[in-house]
Amino acid sequence: MARAVFAALGGVVEIGAVRAAGTWALADVSVGDFLAPRRGDLRCLMEGVRAGVRFSDEVMAIADELGYFADHDVPAASLLLWSEGITGVPQPPERLEEPELVRRMCRIGADLQLTRLLQALVTAALAAGTEPGEGAAAVAEVLRVACGLVEPGRAGVTPADVHRMWRVAHLPVILRPASDAPEWGKAGYRAYDAELERLL
Repeated sequence: MARAVFAALGGVVEIGAVRAAGTWALADVSVGDFLAPRRGDLRCLMEGVRAGVRFSDEVMAIADELGYFADHDVPAASLLLWSEGITGVPQPPERLEEPELVRRMCRIGADLQLTRLLQALVTAALAAGTEPGEGAAAVAEVLRVACGLVEPGRAGVTPADVHRMWRVAHLPVILRPASDAPEWGKAGYRAYDAELERLL
């Protein structure tokens, strides 16, 4: 569960770094430069994760091990991964670095990774036994910061947008009558959905 949370946040950071560079040229992207003035936001993210899903120190350390929050290059292959290959792979593959494709992969990847982040957070919160009244506030704060990171300086996707995308992308499979999710899990997802809707 921790890897799902931190991988989605890694996608958020890498996409945000590409967008912040402003040129859509991957050679201009520096994750280190992007995060340097945003260390407070990253700290807020991690505190929100810890509060919402009750990860231990050992589990939180996985975030550093994965390397998403250290300085590194953002290759086109990463954007293809975050956007689930929806754009397809052009021929030759080097065309993935063309600004228009980079921009499109970032738009798609932002929606996908924010939605996956919310699913990972709610799943982890339920597994930890965090009540919706407590956990949803922390999750909403994580979403607020993540939305600001993935589209720096823009009025883009909002936490309410992410909540609506999550509800239609993930909840029908979990909550349908034929689902093998336990009843307590279904009740938990419904409760988080309602509380997030109230908050957002």
